[in-house]
Amino acid sequence: MAYNTGRNNNNTAVESEFIEKVVSINRVSKTVKGGRVMKFSALVVVGDGKGTVGYGLGKASEVSEAILKGLADAKKNLVKITLSGTTIPHEVIGAYGAGRVLLKPASVGTGVIAGGAVRAVMEAAGISNVRTKCLRSNNPQNVVKATFAGLMALRGPEEVARIRGKSVEEIKG
Repeated sequence: MAYNTGRNNNNTAVESEFIEKVVSINRVSKTVKGGRVMKFSALVVVGDGKGTVGYGLGKASEVSEAILKGLADAKKNLVKITLSGTTIPHEVIGAYGAGRVLLKPASVGTGVIAGGAVRAVMEAAGISNVRTKCLRSNNPQNVVKATFAGLMALRGPEEVARIRGKSVEEIKG
């Protein structure tokens, strides 16, 4: 019996072009007439390390199946974010539900100063110098969604100049 092990004929593993990070795995149960039914949910972040990032939630009866479903969902929901080198262009607060995430740009060499859920998003997006703080909720799903809300609210100087009808030099000062 032959199994598909995710390898090609040359016995080398197939490499994905995406950075895949599992943020959290949660065991949930539903009580039915015959007892409890256990399932797993997995929150996954996927990015290319160049400013494209997405997240997904997968639910299944096995952990590995939940992760695979989360990866598929994350790849469907990829968004392009505005970067300024290895950091973000300006300070922003992202909000989703009770979750608030403060994102601040940092100079080269600072690194990613962030908690677990925000760190996974930043590393997948390719942001290597940033300071962050989770302000209210520390629920991983709300924190990831708030981080995405903040990242999608970022605007580069070119976009701000276009909206205001000015040149980039006038905006930068």
